[in-house]
Amino acid sequence: MHQFISVFDMLKIGVGPSSSHTLGPWRAAQHWIQKLESNNSFDNVSAIKVDLYGSLSLTGKGHATDLAVALGLSGKDPVFIPIDEINANIDYIKLHHKLQFNGAKELDFKMDSIVFNREFLPYHANGLTFRGYDIEGKEISTETYYSIGGGFVIQEEEEDTLFENLPAHHFPFPINRAIDLDAYCKNEEKAISEIVLENEKVLRSTDQINEGLDTIWHTMLECMYLGCHTEGILPGGLNVKRRAFATHQKLIKDTEYHGINDWISAIRQTEVKFREILKWVSCFALAVNEVNASLGRVVTAPTNGSAGVIPAVLMYYMVIENHDATIEHARKFLLTAGEIGSLFKKNATISAAMGGCQAEIGVSSAMAAAALTELLGGTPSQCLEASEIAMEHHLGLTCDPIGGLVQIPCIERNAMGAIKAINAAELALERDAGDAIVPLDKVIDTMWATAQDMNRNYKETSEGGLAITVGLADC
Repeated sequence: MHQFISVFDMLKIGVGPSSSHTLGPWRAAQHWIQKLESNNSFDNVSAIKVDLYGSLSLTGKGHATDLAVALGLSGKDPVFIPIDEINANIDYIKLHHKLQFNGAKELDFKMDSIVFNREFLPYHANGLTFRGYDIEGKEISTETYYSIGGGFVIQEEEEDTLFENLPAHHFPFPINRAIDLDAYCKNEEKAISEIVLENEKVLRSTDQINEGLDTIWHTMLECMYLGCHTEGILPGGLNVKRRAFATHQKLIKDTEYHGINDWISAIRQTEVKFREILKWVSCFALAVNEVNASLGRVVTAPTNGSAGVIPAVLMYYMVIENHDATIEHARKFLLTAGEIGSLFKKNATISAAMGGCQAEIGVSSAMAAAALTELLGGTPSQCLEASEIAMEHHLGLTCDPIGGLVQIPCIERNAMGAIKAINAAELALERDAGDAIVPLDKVIDTMWATAQDMNRNYKETSEGGLAITVGLADC
């Protein structure tokens, strides 16, 4: 059975700072409520307890996992909730010890009803269990969910139905491996984005696809704009100063602009030498992840922790590399990037709790490298080679966030991943893809083997690496 993962599965709009630790648990709460309603049990729930396990527990405070669960239980949606209402909703719960369960009825609820358990559940590192009790205190519902990266949430028995497992013939180009994608492109004489588009059209109209892609790009653009125009200290206690604001000021100089579209034109007018390119790309990536660290709205690409790489590389193309770039270029970029991400999702992981940061920054860099290569005129084989090069040089990258916050080293890693993606694209374009020694499928397999061998302390637990050598007292 061929698994189909849409570009809209890989690139989701949500709230930071983490897709697996914030967006996933938020979605899990929504799924639990849906199950209660389908079982006609919702009205009987008078009390709630939530248990967090493994990585969700160990770094849950820094990732705002408890806040995300509470917001999900309150019926709020991460795509649509006004960001400035998040704190107000949480403050209400903390002050009144009340929760508007799915926005429908008020329950007694304290934040310590969300319990942080250090032990790991056997199925996955990111587990959480919802328990509902009736008015007499009898447990009437117990459901365990797993947040498996990128905002994907499953229950153990649903593993085989996570994706759109429609019969393979429903899709003109069923793809499980990179070799499949490459063969379709050669046989059909199409670019990767064209192959992906044909598959997407099975589920959505062309207008719906374009509208969805445009929304993703505009969300990324708004995120970069906001990050470049916001100064101050990031929340969480590390006292990390926002850097995108100052960098942007130095780069934009006295160029005048009004609003986002005018901003793009303004950037195109600035002086661009090699150092400025490095600074602009880094600035875009830092901006996104500073917004993400502040519980802002970002696009998982493929995760929140790696949300800055793809916007930064696409913005590089749109404002520096090609001054005539249009929304059509952005659509092609996102289609190609989404498909590359799905290959890693199907055959390895995009969860740092399962594979370390190679599964997040490494995958995002590989996605961006392939997409940029297509826009720069590369063949599909060169796109896949660019993706391989980008991942090859992220293999073994650990996840060791200080204080469990998606700040150090996470924010800078997005800038590094974006620069590596651009470099990988240029390396791939300068060589005949037939001369490549390592195919993308092999590097994906290697990444997964590396993930399985990696010590658990380096998989988003804050129990290894920088997280223990640099303590909160040092910050």
